[in-house]
Amino acid sequence: MEWTEGAHRNAVGVATMLGVAPERYAEDPLALLLNLQNYVDRLPLSEFEQSDWITLHTDLTSYLGDLLVRRRSAAWRKVTDQSSPAGYRYVIEAKGLDGKMYRVEPYDVVMEEFENLPIEIGRMIANAEVVLHLVSTPHE
Repeated sequence: MEWTEGAHRNAVGVATMLGVAPERYAEDPLALLLNLQNYVDRLPLSEFEQSDWITLHTDLTSYLGDLLVRRRSAAWRKVTDQSSPAGYRYVIEAKGLDGKMYRVEPYDVVMEEFENLPIEIGRMIANAEVVLHLVSTPHE
């Protein structure tokens, strides 16, 4: 799927920009986590213009989706959504610990981080994993 490859290429580009070799990223996308967190911690978010937010959102969405695909055997899916301006959305689908299939929209997970600053990459990943039922939570 074109979107999957585009997200992967973008995530590898971010990794490379932040000093994580493409080979290292391919071995384990979590190798980017610390560098990416340090990067977003230093961003002057209060000075961001809309284009800056869009770029950051795209980069984090690509990374989150790519990480879930590569580490959690998840897959990108294009799903019909009449409420979306495009008529569809890209979601990540994975089999949860209970064997059922679940979906999460990385776009929304990243947007939630923007609404609950500071941006925490680990929390962003954990939130997606919880929605996908890939981890057990204390109340289970």
